[in-house]
Amino acid sequence: MNEPLHPQAGVSPDVSHYAQTMGDQSSDAARGLSAEEVAARVEAGLWNREVELKTKSVRELITENLFTVFNLINAVLAVLVLITGSWKNLTFLAIVVLNTSIGVIQALRSKRMVDKLTLLTSKRACAIRDGREVEVELTEIVLDDIVRLGRGDQIPADAVVISGEASVNESLLTGESDLIRKVPGSELMSGSFIDSGTVFARVIHVGADNYVSRINAEAKYVKPVNSEIMRSLQSIVRFAGLFMIPIGLALLWASLSDVYRDAGSPDSTGPFIWALHETLAGRVPARAILSVVGALLGMVPQGLVLLTSSVLAIATVRLARRRVLAQQLHCIETLARVDVLCLDKTGTITSGAMSVSGVFPIEDHMAEPLDQALAALADASQSDANETARALIEYYKDVDRDRNELLRTIPFSSARKYSGVETEAGSFVMGAASFVLSPHMLDQVADRLSELASTARVLIVGRVLGFDDEGVIIGEVEPLGFLCIGDEIRASAQDTIQYFQEQGVELYVISGDDPRTVSSIAKTVGIPHAAELTDASSLSSAAALDTALDRSRIFGRVTPQQKRELVVGLKRRGHTVAMTGDGVNDVLALKEADCSVAMAAGSDAARNVAEIVLVDNDFASMPAVVAEGRRSINNLQRSAALFLTKTLFSMALAALCVLFPPYPFEPIQMTLINFFCIGLPGFVLGLEPNRARVEGHFITNVVRRALPASVAVTVGCCGCLAASHLFGFSDAMASTMCLVSTSAVSVSLIWRISRPFTALRAALMVVVVCGISSGMLFFPTFYSIEPLSLGAGLTLVAISLGSCLLFWKRADVLALRTDHGRRPATGFGRGVRVSLRGRSRKVSSTGSAARQTIQKLFGRARQQASTNKQRKTPAKTGRLSHSPDGIRVRMNKRKKRQDSNL
Repeated sequence: MNEPLHPQAGVSPDVSHYAQTMGDQSSDAARGLSAEEVAARVEAGLWNREVELKTKSVRELITENLFTVFNLINAVLAVLVLITGSWKNLTFLAIVVLNTSIGVIQALRSKRMVDKLTLLTSKRACAIRDGREVEVELTEIVLDDIVRLGRGDQIPADAVVISGEASVNESLLTGESDLIRKVPGSELMSGSFIDSGTVFARVIHVGADNYVSRINAEAKYVKPVNSEIMRSLQSIVRFAGLFMIPIGLALLWASLSDVYRDAGSPDSTGPFIWALHETLAGRVPARAILSVVGALLGMVPQGLVLLTSSVLAIATVRLARRRVLAQQLHCIETLARVDVLCLDKTGTITSGAMSVSGVFPIEDHMAEPLDQALAALADASQSDANETARALIEYYKDVDRDRNELLRTIPFSSARKYSGVETEAGSFVMGAASFVLSPHMLDQVADRLSELASTARVLIVGRVLGFDDEGVIIGEVEPLGFLCIGDEIRASAQDTIQYFQEQGVELYVISGDDPRTVSSIAKTVGIPHAAELTDASSLSSAAALDTALDRSRIFGRVTPQQKRELVVGLKRRGHTVAMTGDGVNDVLALKEADCSVAMAAGSDAARNVAEIVLVDNDFASMPAVVAEGRRSINNLQRSAALFLTKTLFSMALAALCVLFPPYPFEPIQMTLINFFCIGLPGFVLGLEPNRARVEGHFITNVVRRALPASVAVTVGCCGCLAASHLFGFSDAMASTMCLVSTSAVSVSLIWRISRPFTALRAALMVVVVCGISSGMLFFPTFYSIEPLSLGAGLTLVAISLGSCLLFWKRADVLALRTDHGRRPATGFGRGVRVSLRGRSRKVSSTGSAARQTIQKLFGRARQQASTNKQRKTPAKTGRLSHSPDGIRVRMNKRKKRQDSNL
């Protein structure tokens, strides 16, 4: 911290006249603190220090992203490849480096955003030290300092007014759009602004005790990413990691055992010890090790994480061209999935500025003098305009009128609640009706006043005889009309809100302003259920606030903590929640929401906390963000099927090759498949336009696309391995046959997910086919391709055609299947089943895959037995006979007793 400034540096002349301004305040207050008192407080730690968040260090973040299970697995595989001396098979490490780099960059970016969070924008303040005015840094303010605050100044620390009056704008702190009058004894909250007037105030809180510091402390935490795509990817990697450890060990044992037997079992130590001795002697069983590495590499969808980060990163660039800043990659996906949008009134639906919503004369013939009075008041306010005056000036700036000479200006006073002007055409006053009009005159306009006040803040405008030397009205006021001041609603707000309604998104308005004002504005922009409002200041407990969520969509007088609780309540009800805001009072809710959106013109705190910042402060940019999210999610679902196909068939083949070694693919062959059959088409298809609605769960949609191809590849490879064993083909030839059949099915999958074809997709198909063919024909040694005999070639053609036909049949079957009321929450093995019929949600276990199969077989057997029994057992019906009254039905006694008991 900088040392406090010396009284001689940057000071004004003696300020003993402040003693008169402070009235009956003591001379100590007029003098302020002495240099010795300031030094004592600094030594005691009572200075306005910045409250820092203890975030993780750069070293810790790098360590967390570097030493992961994923990287550990790849490091072990790299060591195994190095042992074999096959450098070309280390190409998979490039993706590992890129994945780790992206993770580190994202972590450092998140840390930087949290560290720079600040709620105070001004950096210097004016304090009274030793009877002189001194300009000091915010961190140089100490407890009990006397600070002078004028129009436009931001309050640097919590303080109490000791002299003067001012109107304070606390909208960024509380959401209240009306100015708050501050008089001696009133508290000033740090982070608010002086709109008009001048006050002297004593600092009562510094550092962590300040209001904004407490908000800062609650907002400064790293929020976990709510991304279904990332959760799905983590589940896939976690499942693959658990699966590959036992399978990898078993496959290594099987492969080494196969090589051990081929070597004639030279000793009795076993395959592992023998392989270790051979390796130390320089005779590494390279093919066995590389086949295991190839199997394990295929199980982890390495490129999928890279593809996801790249697609979302490109989406942020596209949004930046639309003047939308996405500060977190995955917020684009989250916004596309939201089903509840919480809107803050001030700064989101409204611009934050005041505007004249209407001018209404008492009588028609008073319209001209009313305009004349308001134009004169606007001219008189030019030099020191508050929010109301600025709205009036804006309203009359383009109006052609005769300007009357101003003789005297009566500035607005918080005590009088009016302002006035004397011109050559007469004297006029504008202010609160209860302060300006006499009781009997107030009764005459009460009905009209009440009607207008339901939608705006209403000021009375009248003609007066004049003002005395103190600015007090002389005589009785003759009312001319009403001036209605309201929040300026953004031009794009109504269309944007209509868009979200059409998308099925529920809308809530959560504001610190008067609930009636909020409800009126919500009705204006077309928010449904705008009449269902709640005054949060009347709710005394968190339970009452939570209950109000079920009956109201409009909330007013909401504190920052209540805003956060409302967002938490909506998330607890299973919603994905987005929150918009621009003020300090929105920070906690923005931090808690699944996706947070702020206006660039809002507070620093809101911008730094928000994941999306609308740079042009235009709410109409929101649909573009949703469109980018849809494009990213839908394209990633399509591209992810390619990556997951490799993971699934690698697992299946690895399990089979434990019993029938060796594994057919080397790492370099998987690289060829990864690039042309997975990586290249995945990136191209992942960047195409796509505005379709996001439907279903990411993992479910991906598995449905990937499963048919995985089955077809597995069957094709098994066919190639069986034919190789049957006809005596070499292992290298079998590996080549598996590579070709896998490529054929992969091309079929790319063809299917590329329909309908465009010029880009057609070009992609040509590149994929040519790339695979070129790699096999022109680089056979590099990719370990073995020439095929005529018999092997014919066998390969038959197997490849059969595999492709199987893929198309299975894909058609899965495409026709739909879920009716129930859907599994996990895509593999044991999971949970969520029943969504009606309004109830029932969760039960699906059991293991084996248990599900057994239950299905027993269910079919019971159904068949029941059907056979119904066929053999004659139906027991009542006997029919005729009677004079019609047909008589005689039922058996058992049935009659059952009916009588109902």
